[in-house]
Amino acid sequence: MDLNFKMENIKRGTLEVVTEEELKDKIKKDKPIAYIGYEPSGSVHLGHAITVKKMIDLQNAGFKVKILLADFHAYLNGKGSLEEIEKISNYNKKCFRALGLSEDTEFILGSSFQTLEDYTHKIYELALSTTLTRAKRSMAQITRDSKDHKVAEVIYPLMQVLDMIFLNVDVALGGMEQRKIHMLARESLPRMGYEAPVCLHTPLLHGTDGSDKMSSSKENYIAIDDEPDVIRKKLQKSFCPQGQVEGNPVIEIAEHFVFTEDKTLLIERPEKFGGNLELNYKDLLEIYAKNELHPLDLKNSVIKRLIEILEPVREYLKSD
Repeated sequence: MDLNFKMENIKRGTLEVVTEEELKDKIKKDKPIAYIGYEPSGSVHLGHAITVKKMIDLQNAGFKVKILLADFHAYLNGKGSLEEIEKISNYNKKCFRALGLSEDTEFILGSSFQTLEDYTHKIYELALSTTLTRAKRSMAQITRDSKDHKVAEVIYPLMQVLDMIFLNVDVALGGMEQRKIHMLARESLPRMGYEAPVCLHTPLLHGTDGSDKMSSSKENYIAIDDEPDVIRKKLQKSFCPQGQVEGNPVIEIAEHFVFTEDKTLLIERPEKFGGNLELNYKDLLEIYAKNELHPLDLKNSVIKRLIEILEPVREYLKSD
């Protein structure tokens, strides 16, 4: 796999690479490291799966992948006791493996290194050079639904920056809600004597209710281990306005999960409603925007294919 092919695979489906030239240099390294952190909380859903798929692309390009199971971050974000979070971490780890990460993927609990003396000293160092305004701004998208903001919210981004030092990170991956924290890392780490990480940002998947982010706390998600009947029920009642392409979660699921597996999507419908259609992604957008495809026909086709795609995941998670 040559450099250009690796670059195109990594860039595919991302919204931003900061920066492409730096990414080329990282790919050329011997055993470069890519990382992403997940708060262990709730179900692993399709929003998580978008980033896992990108981590697989990085593995295929020669990166060692480290998954941070950010238990202390989850604790700071009010996601339960450390004991509760540890139990969820173990199940989340199995979910991420079920999505296809290779056996040499390294899963690391944040609490395994975030209480080290050196880590604590660096927290103080970074706290002295980071303004309160900047720290709060870094967390704005992550805690925007919070009504009672805590001091923990300004500790959280400092820890995330330092995680990149302790995990020897070359590439940091996250959804666009992580961008401000990633930019804080790119500015802060060189001042502390470390290389800035390359940052990759993937799209946020809209919730099935049409809200701007799929989230287990909002009950607007498709879990990767949902049974077929559950997937069918959730998507049949999901937000999917006639003719609307932007912000349409059903269209987004087709883009990120169906069309990454298949070149076309089969739309099955009776002859009296126009008969079957076999559409590539571009054609789907065009026809749907022209109101030439009913939302229910789109939903039923995406439901059928998504259930098939997630079948190996469900089987893996049922195994011991």
